[in-house]
Amino acid sequence: MLGKEVTNCREGCWGADIVYLCAMIIYPGQSFPEPFPKGAILLINKPLAWTSFDVVNKVRYFLSRKVGQKKLKVGHAGTLDPLATGLLVICVGDFTKRIEEFQAMPKAYEGSIVLGATTPSFDLEKAPDQFFPTDHITPALMEAARLSFLGDIEQIPPVFSAVKVDGRRLYKNARTGEEVELPQRKVRIESLDLVGDLKKVQSSGKEAHVASKKGAPIMLHPDYPEGLQIDFRVVCSKGTYIRSLAKDFGEAVQSGAYLSRLVRTGTGGFDLKDAWELDELIAWIGGN
Repeated sequence: MLGKEVTNCREGCWGADIVYLCAMIIYPGQSFPEPFPKGAILLINKPLAWTSFDVVNKVRYFLSRKVGQKKLKVGHAGTLDPLATGLLVICVGDFTKRIEEFQAMPKAYEGSIVLGATTPSFDLEKAPDQFFPTDHITPALMEAARLSFLGDIEQIPPVFSAVKVDGRRLYKNARTGEEVELPQRKVRIESLDLVGDLKKVQSSGKEAHVASKKGAPIMLHPDYPEGLQIDFRVVCSKGTYIRSLAKDFGEAVQSGAYLSRLVRTGTGGFDLKDAWELDELIAWIGGN
């Protein structure tokens, strides 16, 4: 059955000083609740190259058919980029009223930054197009750069992003070639840790390909083979663009950088380890 709702709890949080909200969650392995509750939360591990909107549409379609409600409310509490994977909090029914509340909670990620190149999208949706030296990068330089991002910082979002300027999504302007003035935004980096040593990029050997044909095609390009990779973990505020953080980190070490890989591991106290795989969730609903 459903878990009991608890507010302002701390147990199990990935940051001891972060107050978060727990809520009624339907976990993997539970039986389908009959009747389905008026409000619930589903934690989903978003697949690579799916948009967050794709996931919401998929869940809404099958769940509304299962429970017999054509206008079932379903939404997500925090967008993930198409080339990111990890925790997507899906709110159903009455819990859609709390989406903004959940969106405001801190978020945790882990991923990889590649140094020595930049891309127009700040990730691998676009191919590396500018290249920079990396021979001068030392552990001390990276540590100084890491410390410079802690606390409140100003960010400029990627031009390929869902941020709205004059009522239009930035990625729509980018794909039509229209130039707009990008807004700065203040965000907070609670913690940023570099994991392991700087290492050579391990090329997969794959060529650029269409990773998804849902809506506008999502491209996935190979990593810059001459680049250097550093893994990281970060806990940050709502609205933080990790792609921008990667790009800015490259500048801080007097080189260039882009985001090679990103996984959201937690948000507002919810944890990726408790999430459904999307195909398993659809099968549980009865869609397969």
